Amino acid sequence: MTRLLNSLSRRERPRPALTYPEVGATRTPAALPEGYHHLRHTEAVGHGRAAFEAAGAAVTTWRMHRATGARVVADADRAGPGTAVEVSAGIGPLRIRVPCTVIWTAYEKDRIGFAYGTLTGHPECGEESFMVDLDPDGTVRFTVTAFSRPAAWYTRLGGPLVPPLQHAYARHLGRTLRRLVRT
Repeated sequence: MTRLLNSLSRRERPRPALTYPEVGATRTPAALPEGYHHLRHTEAVGHGRAAFEAAGAAVTTWRMHRATGARVVADADRAGPGTAVEVSAGIGPLRIRVPCTVIWTAYEKDRIGFAYGTLTGHPECGEESFMVDLDPDGTVRFTVTAFSRPAAWYTRLGGPLVPPLQHAYARHLGRTLRRLVRT
């Protein structure tokens, strides 16, 4: 069996399953599913079409995540539906791996981004989107929208600490993206 799996390309290998039924719900942030913690963080990261395009590229090519110090392994250089992604942070045995798959993408004139959903083995259960929008006044806004609940013993144990940590990470992503847009 191991030989068979090793002989298959990454795209042909069996993938872990999504861990939640509300697939695609972050596409409509005003109607996130009940029974989950909801996160929505928006901030301005630049101004003008060039800043919008730079921000969109940084989000969809994993550059923003990598610039935070996270390790990203994906089976594509750019987010696309079905792309397998594993984001991890930490050191050695303290490294936390979060396997996901891209659920939907937006590559539009004034909107770029994607959402990924949690797979078996992720410490949370839910979906998270990372969107860049160009407002009519030229302001470039970055928004993280998510719904999640604990799926591992340590996230259940963390209880009330997990949502503030998720909000802090969303703010960190925004600051990182603002820095990337300026350079």
